[in-house]
Amino acid sequence: MFTGLVEAMGRVESVAEEAGGKRFAVRWDGLDAPLAIGESVAVNGCCLSVVATEPGRFEVQAGPETLLRTNLGDRRPGDPVNLERSVRVGDRLGGHIVQGHVDATATLRERRPEGDYEFLAFDVDPFWTALMVEKGSIAVDGVSLTLVDVGPAGFSIMLIPHTLAVTTLGTLKPGDRVNIEADILAKHVQKLLSQAR
Repeated sequence: MFTGLVEAMGRVESVAEEAGGKRFAVRWDGLDAPLAIGESVAVNGCCLSVVATEPGRFEVQAGPETLLRTNLGDRRPGDPVNLERSVRVGDRLGGHIVQGHVDATATLRERRPEGDYEFLAFDVDPFWTALMVEKGSIAVDGVSLTLVDVGPAGFSIMLIPHTLAVTTLGTLKPGDRVNIEADILAKHVQKLLSQAR
């Protein structure tokens, strides 16, 4: 489990093709404690298991389902990625409950400055907007954010200067794809209501 509070912007060092998947080497400068083999790390909001590690660097594997549902397959050496270690018992839950189970990708449609802030609007499959509510939570590339508006096939967010500076969202351009994870509570409520019909 994660909180959606990105700890660092890492960088993809290498991408290797594997049978059906890909293996990523990721640089994490300033990592305060070594990662353990098997530890979960959210990479752009996608929960992945560490399969190799050394100081300031780790490797993860992404299988066919992960590459299908996320933007990780688009990542190339040199690309920045948002990184977060999993929550420990007793940690503050500063964002919202994020599983690291990416639901789909959304595409940036519009970006405009509003003073020091930035307004971003995304297009997404209408299936997912049913799980979104204005002022509710969403994870975008692993960043816990508050929804501004929700439409039939899209949503918008407002980014503060800090988020723009310390996450990959600061460099997004129209047409870029992001990983989204809808609120887990909304998913459970939807399923319970559909079974009650």
